[in-house]
Formats: sequence, structure tokens, C-alpha cells
Amino acid sequence: MQDQPALLERFGRHFPTDALLFREGDLGREMYLIQSGRVQISRFIQGRTSVLADLGPGDFFGEMALLNHRPRSATAMAMEPTIALVLDADTFKAMITSNAEIALRLLEKLAHRLEMANTQIELLLVQDANHRVVYTLRKMAELTGKPQGAGILIPTSVPELAGRLGLDEDQVRTSILRLQEARLVRATANGFLIPEVGKLHEYLDFLDIRRRNEQE
Repeated sequence: MQDQPALLERFGRHFPTDALLFREGDLGREMYLIQSGRVQISRFIQGRTSVLADLGPGDFFGEMALLNHRPRSATAMAMEPTIALVLDADTFKAMITSNAEIALRLLEKLAHRLEMANTQIELLLVQDANHRVVYTLRKMAELTGKPQGAGILIPTSVPELAGRLGLDEDQVRTSILRLQEARLVRATANGFLIPEVGKLHEYLDFLDIRRRNEQE
């Protein structure tokens, strides 16, 4: 495989903040491998935009349209200045067939996406807004959280959570305030800090028990 500078020179492309890489329904002729920056993947569902994923360096996306020859199933937008390798179908397939490491990495990423998709399905089954917020913060802490001091930082915001969960921002904000009052979450300039993820698990268990009791 070519070294990174050669790949960047040949396939690298710069995208400014808010640049639209592709839109849901577009024909897919290229895939993207993020080198720096952040890209948000979203989809228009039931009259509102729902955030499906926030991707960063090392993540790739757009490959399914190349593999199944179907239109884009989501929209991709740069959330900050982003550099990505942009590969057409022939280049992408050549990289997979000639490099086992790339093929393995692809499988690992696809397995991670499947896990995230299962999480989204579980969320759709939960009607209570507070439960959805807590469940999502717990999952994000496990899958994308970054250690910070004695806690875990989740780089997200109220608007992003609302888009991901299909909730109004006020609903998310109310849930976050409850968690802050319980000292389970602390808002920071870079996202939400979870001092002890274990206590968030305990709170979620409490919500599960209360929901089951209400259904009986």
C-alpha cells in the first residue's frame, strides 16, 4: 500500500465547515476516509433530521453505495474543516483485494456500525425521553467516550443529542438538567462529562424498573 503522504497527494480533498459531501438520495460514486476533522451522518426521518453518526479521523463512510450500487441512504456534512481521502469504486476494491489489513479494518468498522444500528433500534422501542437520553449517554460513554480525569467525556451537545434521538431540544435539556442535579453528568465546553459511568448504569436500571412497574 502507498504511504500516507502519497495517498493524501493523490486522493486527499479538503472540505470546509458545513460542506455537503453528499445528500441522501444522491448516486454514490465515491467513498471517504477521514484524515482529520469531523463529519456528521444524518437522515430525514418522519419530517425531521436525525443524526445517525459523528465520524472522526480513521472513520470511513459512503462505501455501501459503491458496493450495492444504490443511492445514498444518508447525508454527510463536514462539521469542521475536514481532510478526507476520496476513493472511487475501482480504487476502493483494489485496496481491499490487495491489502488484508484494510479488509480486516473494514470488517471491524462494519461490525461496530451494526452494533450502533442495534442500539438505534433499541432506542426506538423506548418512548420515555429521559430514558432515551440516559441510555444514549451510557452507550456513547462506552463506544465513543474519551477519558478525562476520573471521568469520561462525551463530545456532543444538546442539539446533536436531540437530532440523534428524534426529540425536541427542550426535552433533552430537561433530562440533562435532571442528570446534573443528580451529579451524574456535568456540562463542559467540549461536551458532557460522566464522572462515574457505573452510576449512570445504576440510574438506567432504576428507570427500567420504574418503567416496568408503570406498565404492570
